[in-house]
Amino acid sequence: MGSNGPAVQLIPLGGLGEIGKNMLLLETEKEILVIDAGVMFPEEEMLGIDLVIPDMSYLWERRQKVRAVLLTHGHEDHIGALPYLLREIRVPVYGTRLTLGLVRARLAEHRLDFDPVLVEVKPGERHRPGSFDVEFIHLNHSIPGAVAIAAHTPAGIVLHVTDFKFDQTPIDNQPADYHRLAELGKQGVAVLLSDSTNAERPGWTPSERSVGQSLLEVFQRAPGRVLLATFATNVHRIQQAIDAAVATGRKVAVVGRSMENVVGIASELDYLHIPPGTLVGLDEIGRRPHDRLVILTTGSQGEPMSALSRMASGDHRQVAIVPGDTVVISAHPIPGNERLVGRTINLLFKLGANVIYEPFEEIHASGHASQEELKLLLNLVRPRFFVPVHGEYRMLVKHARLAREVGIAPDRVLLVENGDVLELSGQRLVRRGSVPAGQVFVDGLSVGDVGSVVLRDRRQLAQDGIVVVVATVDARSGELVAGPELVSRGFVYARESEALLEEARQQAKAALLEALHRNGTEWGALKGRVKDALGQFVYERLKRRPMILPIIVEV
Repeated sequence: MGSNGPAVQLIPLGGLGEIGKNMLLLETEKEILVIDAGVMFPEEEMLGIDLVIPDMSYLWERRQKVRAVLLTHGHEDHIGALPYLLREIRVPVYGTRLTLGLVRARLAEHRLDFDPVLVEVKPGERHRPGSFDVEFIHLNHSIPGAVAIAAHTPAGIVLHVTDFKFDQTPIDNQPADYHRLAELGKQGVAVLLSDSTNAERPGWTPSERSVGQSLLEVFQRAPGRVLLATFATNVHRIQQAIDAAVATGRKVAVVGRSMENVVGIASELDYLHIPPGTLVGLDEIGRRPHDRLVILTTGSQGEPMSALSRMASGDHRQVAIVPGDTVVISAHPIPGNERLVGRTINLLFKLGANVIYEPFEEIHASGHASQEELKLLLNLVRPRFFVPVHGEYRMLVKHARLAREVGIAPDRVLLVENGDVLELSGQRLVRRGSVPAGQVFVDGLSVGDVGSVVLRDRRQLAQDGIVVVVATVDARSGELVAGPELVSRGFVYARESEALLEEARQQAKAALLEALHRNGTEWGALKGRVKDALGQFVYERLKRRPMILPIIVEV
């Protein structure tokens, strides 16, 4: 460790230079504390991948040092990787009531062979996992129960301000704890790490309460059913939609597994207040007057398997879009999802729905702080060092600029990447190398067995298809006994390309005979020669590069 007294290392394993899979380690000589364990949803070129989680190999090698996982809030990009972590390391998990309610549902799906220790915390409390002294501070976000975490370490206070906004009129009438943030600033914060998602956006983020009036007006003027798509975890948005439905005499149906789960959990934990008789089952949708019905659904990001996307494609089993429906998409597209959202909107318009999605309709308010709020946090805390986190690289850069604008010295603002090791000791925060911090792909039930080579093969298969070359060779004489035969998928339509495929077969045969003459039955050389010759022929004729898979059968 450092030479200037006790030291603590800050190691981000995810969330920097990207949106999602947030994870930060606080490490001392004897202990490690994990803050958040999130997932990232796959990018378009990650074919077949379900989820992306942080590379936690650094943790696995130091499993004896890990004391606890602290969760800042219940969004998937902060809790989604928790089941994969707990499979390897059994440690207590700290979180607020709603966060742990969502965690229990996620862990139940994964059917762990033990019952994890879940420790409920309240904002304002301090806890001591291991020898760490950590404090939970109330924040506003697009989900209730969000907290900042202040770790009081021998090297100084490390303040981790997760996804947040400063909402002066929150739905639950509980604004962020400005007082405690300012107190910590007066006491002296060594390092502040803060959310950068909206660092490009000037001004202030609108209050969540501003959405309620817009929803009420939409519900009042809609001639038929209203379908509202939003993030399932945006409990305050769901509450406002239910309030607007009750005010306009509409019943509410809930569609989509994640939406059903969150509504059930939030109602049970008293975060959602739904008047008796408001909710109706999906089997009642067809029997209700269209102008007396609201459908809450998932799919605000255009996810292909979400309820709204399946409705737009006409293949949802229980809900069909009809002319006169009003569809409200109450969310901004996450960077990278714009095309999927646009496709869903186009399909909905084709089916005769009126789609409300434009920002000026005020049917969405972000859960992330804009530039003026980020400056306010920096001025409240006045940290010795500042590290922007949670955002793509350009967002981190913009956030760093804001810090310099409010007077933090440039050499005290650190732009870091996943895996960088920052060591806080004495009055210094310095880089101490890096640790592994890549991406681990989850595909079905398997974790980590799909890597860059497999993804490259999948992209090649998706782009140009596959050609399988099957030949039979006498192992003793080295003579070609049968074939080669060509089988292709996703390459060309065989019935319309018989001449081309026959010419390709002859090319493969000539290459095989030549290789047999030169190399005998050295199977690696035979396959390589066939692959090279056929690949060159196909590229010259079609400018395509299908995957070529030679199979040599010995007899």
